[in-house]
Amino acid sequence: MTLEVRDITIIGGGPTGLFGAFYAGMRGASCRIIDSLPQLGGQLTALYPEKYIYDVAGFPKVLAKDLVNGLVQQGLQFGAQVLLNQEVSGLMREQVGGEEVFVLDTPSGRHGTRTILIAAGIGPFSPRRLGLADEASWWGRGLYDRVLQPEALRGRRVLIVGGGDSAFDWAARLQPIARSVLQIHRSASFRAHTATVRQVEELCAAQRMELRAFWEVKALHGGERLDAATIVNTRTKAVERVPADAVVALLGFVSRLGAVAEWGLAIAKDEIVVNSAMETSRSGLWAAGDIVAYPGKLKLIATAVAEAAVAVNGAVRFIHPEAKFSPGHSSEMEHLFGKAGSGS
Repeated sequence: MTLEVRDITIIGGGPTGLFGAFYAGMRGASCRIIDSLPQLGGQLTALYPEKYIYDVAGFPKVLAKDLVNGLVQQGLQFGAQVLLNQEVSGLMREQVGGEEVFVLDTPSGRHGTRTILIAAGIGPFSPRRLGLADEASWWGRGLYDRVLQPEALRGRRVLIVGGGDSAFDWAARLQPIARSVLQIHRSASFRAHTATVRQVEELCAAQRMELRAFWEVKALHGGERLDAATIVNTRTKAVERVPADAVVALLGFVSRLGAVAEWGLAIAKDEIVVNSAMETSRSGLWAAGDIVAYPGKLKLIATAVAEAAVAVNGAVRFIHPEAKFSPGHSSEMEHLFGKAGSGS
């Protein structure tokens, strides 16, 4: 079977990959997105669709699902091919149609590409667990690792476990919805944004919720549904049984690079090392977003989409060395957007 060769294949369909597809179209490059998830949007769709995001340019605040909808509309307007539920398993170089290209193996087949942009976020991921012996039996019966429908927790007694952004964000968001909110964390060192921590502390001061440091979940209780949890103080070893209709464990994720780790790239602490042009250590491969590491790296959507644009520019010049580095301003390219959706 003759392989279809695209100019750029983007591994990852989150915000970084979607904006990369848009910028590929801006540069007149044909593009393909491959993602292991069943929907575009990455973690925003899979984990936080109802969560507000505050640090995206142009939006005082925006729901993650609404941001994804905009990114999809923007990113696919130039006809990028999208392959979902596909995890890349192999990479090689082959002669196809008289040129040497990369060939990616996926469950749906083999796909040719002149360059690759790895925008896989934290890579394939799975949530960290509480570590309870009977934990699996409680999933779907009151124990959750994400909040997809906040209204499902209306009027419920919610126990949130975690000290990162997601835990604090949902504690504040659920407080007016839930009957009660108790948030616990194993230490007093929180990884969340200072402003969100302050918001939760203000809610606690107003006795609208409770935040406890140095507590962990020891056991879950109930019949057909969860109705209580036993928590233990990691310092004093005090044990307390608290009422809980829902326990939301937001403990972060265990991630892996998957097949990418075998591609001969420079990797440090499970992140791909890139230079200021987002080039990896292997010619023809670029990377952008949470998966990359370089001095001064800031893990924000705002910086990730900029990295995608830089990477795409580099990929275009790799394919066409005579091409200009910058395509110019989009406001001067109205003729291009009139052709959007025609593909390539």
